[in-house]
Amino acid sequence: MSRVALKSAREIELMRRAGALVAETFRILEPYVKPGVTLGELDRIAEEHIRKAGAVPAYLGYGPKSNPFPATICASINEVICHGIPGAQELKEGDIIGVDIGVLMNGVYGDACTTYMVGEVGTEVQRLVETTRQCLDAGLAECKPGGRTGNIGHAIQSLAESRGFGVVREYTGHGIGKRLHEEPTIYHWGARHTGLKLQPGMVFTVEPMINLGTPETRLLPDGWTVITADRKPSAQFEHTIAITPKGHEILTL
Repeated sequence: MSRVALKSAREIELMRRAGALVAETFRILEPYVKPGVTLGELDRIAEEHIRKAGAVPAYLGYGPKSNPFPATICASINEVICHGIPGAQELKEGDIIGVDIGVLMNGVYGDACTTYMVGEVGTEVQRLVETTRQCLDAGLAECKPGGRTGNIGHAIQSLAESRGFGVVREYTGHGIGKRLHEEPTIYHWGARHTGLKLQPGMVFTVEPMINLGTPETRLLPDGWTVITADRKPSAQFEHTIAITPKGHEILTL
């Protein structure tokens, strides 16, 4: 069984503040998510806001010393599932873009992701984005004391696959606190009544990545960018949550 450090009320309060900054950064970015804007510009706006608040971008420099992540946000367009590196690429009408934001503030982390639709998108892609958001909600509904991590994955997988979408297996939710990635691992697929039992004080992310086509993935040569193997679009939504005595609290609202 995974060893999970339960968070104190003080740690959760600090994570609530970090999560609020993440949510605020999304609100700052949203008006700029439109055709013609570069991913690098979105990255600059996010970094400026995070640093002005006295925090540090969590992803910038994260990873192996030989190949650290080079940006503040992950910006994942269309067939990019996760860990897209922002640069000179411009958004176009009909794109979708998953923006993942992490901050380190007062010694703890906040982490969330949302998928934006750029202008008018196709009906099938819109259905993918809406279903992915609903998959996150379905997973969160299982986050309560006495539940199991397998219940979270089962709820997400059941909804996504009932609509013909693929659930990414290799990339998961995770515990979070004084480190960006801790135990437990939160799979977005699985069977009910399996996995770790949830208890108050656990803090972790739920972040389903749902593909329009098959679940298969491919890592690009940059060592970060993950795309769908069939090059069909993918969407992601994520929140950091704390298990409470009565259910859960979303810390990144």
